[in-house]
Amino acid sequence: MITCHLKYTIDPYLVSLFEQYGKLWIDLVNRFGGQHHGYFLPSEGANNIPYALFSFPSLAEYESYRKSILTDKECIEAFKLGEQSKCILSYEGTFLRPVLN
Repeated sequence: MITCHLKYTIDPYLVSLFEQYGKLWIDLVNRFGGQHHGYFLPSEGANNIPYALFSFPSLAEYESYRKSILTDKECIEAFKLGEQSKCILSYEGTFLRPVLN
């Protein structure tokens, strides 16, 4: 299993648009065989740093997802929402592997 941890910097005045963007991607990641663990919006502290976590069974399945989303109509619309609203200022991703018993 591979888990992607995304850290975003967003416009704090556009949190509701970012939340709408996140809800779209939760369904899309799940549709493409991943398991989305949710978006985590700022509550206390910094008001412009949300996070997201999602997993795929393997790096190969994640790479297939990344290729597929470039041509999927719903994914393209989700990308447009993020770009056109300018709610996302930047993001960085880290890949993690779980330690399980």
